[in-house]
Amino acid sequence: MGFRRSLARLPQRDAFWALLLAGPTLLGILVFNLIPIAGSLWLSFTRWNLLSEPQFIGLKNYRDLFADSLFYQVMGQTFAFVAMVVLLEMVGGVLVAMALSSRIKGSKWLRTAYFLPFVTSMVAVSIVWGWVFDPANGALNLILRALGAAPVAWLSDPAIALPALAVLTAWKGLGYAMMLIFAGLQAIPTQYDEAASIDGANAVQRFFRITLPLLSPTIFLVAVLSTINAFQAFDAVYLLTGGGPSNRTTTIVYWLYQNAFIHYNLGKASAIAYVLFAVLFLLTLVQWGVRKKWVYAE
Repeated sequence: MGFRRSLARLPQRDAFWALLLAGPTLLGILVFNLIPIAGSLWLSFTRWNLLSEPQFIGLKNYRDLFADSLFYQVMGQTFAFVAMVVLLEMVGGVLVAMALSSRIKGSKWLRTAYFLPFVTSMVAVSIVWGWVFDPANGALNLILRALGAAPVAWLSDPAIALPALAVLTAWKGLGYAMMLIFAGLQAIPTQYDEAASIDGANAVQRFFRITLPLLSPTIFLVAVLSTINAFQAFDAVYLLTGGGPSNRTTTIVYWLYQNAFIHYNLGKASAIAYVLFAVLFLLTLVQWGVRKKWVYAE
């Protein structure tokens, strides 16, 4: 409605050119976004194995989903995975950004080095970390052996596999979080820190009383983006663990993939997608609701 009202205010010639120029983009959104979204919603009320005709079954997929104990295990693992990734990216991003903002020698090169994993394919990153996690000759276990400790089965131990994948995912996203937080640090006026230093505040006090509150809007943005990206984790799980051992690294998106393209249950997979959408929507509302309590000047 807003787009139509905007067009109505334009002269007829300008409205024609506006529609002509925006037409390809709007058509692309319709074909590649809106139609698939509507089709997926309809499939969530059907039983379809990609071969036969879809059979309408109403809410059965959703009832079966919420009656499946594996669903709650997968959701719990997904929330644990997301919490670890978000915490690592936020804390790591702040620490790295603070270190690089101190004008140390070579900081520009270090910022590039930290940002490079973010623009690298997750497939390539997963393969490299697969070598790092290798139980026989991986870099981590070679270090443990050198220190006299026993090697660890990073990706086959049910208690360690999920945190290991969370570290991998956070390492890849750390560069993006660092760049956002670094930009937020540069936007903080230096006179606040200088005035507090003159008043006798030490570095720790200045960080928690001045820097962190003024940086909280940026940290909030990083938390929201990191949460959404972590919920969509798939590549590392697919390449390194396949959801194992004993489904202990199966996340919600990987379970969706299993139902759709391994078990050929497109109806249930579509229902999982819309449950994930609802979870992300509610979680975003909660995040926006609580931001006033800890985001400065909100």
